[in-house]
Amino acid sequence: MNRDIVSVGDVMTGSLRTVGRMDTVAQAIEAMREAGVSSLLVERRGPGDEFGLITIADIAREVIARDRPVERVNVYEVMAKPVLTLPQEMQTKYAVRLLVRFGLSRALVVDVSRTPVGIVTLRDMVLRLGTNPPKAGY
Repeated sequence: MNRDIVSVGDVMTGSLRTVGRMDTVAQAIEAMREAGVSSLLVERRGPGDEFGLITIADIAREVIARDRPVERVNVYEVMAKPVLTLPQEMQTKYAVRLLVRFGLSRALVVDVSRTPVGIVTLRDMVLRLGTNPPKAGY
């Protein structure tokens, strides 16, 4: 494999923090604060369901800016679902293009069996590519 190719798996954050869809936004905020993260994976209802994602931006836009009480709003009311998923072996240059095309800042990273293994952000990828520029032909 070419060492100059940087995959999504190389730059993703591998530790996933989760929250239940029925948890309150207040609980989600506390989980984010404790873990030092700005997004949480929302658990599926079952094997046929898709994962969701709740971010600081979702909470700011849908709860805080609308003056809704964080203790009375459930995660499922403001989360994004389904979430864009990227295979961990995808090259970051293609992942960046995909996120930009859809106006997203992050995506869920999955393995070959679609099991979540991490989260990758535009920030992760741009900072990595900016400090480790690819050789010509990339």
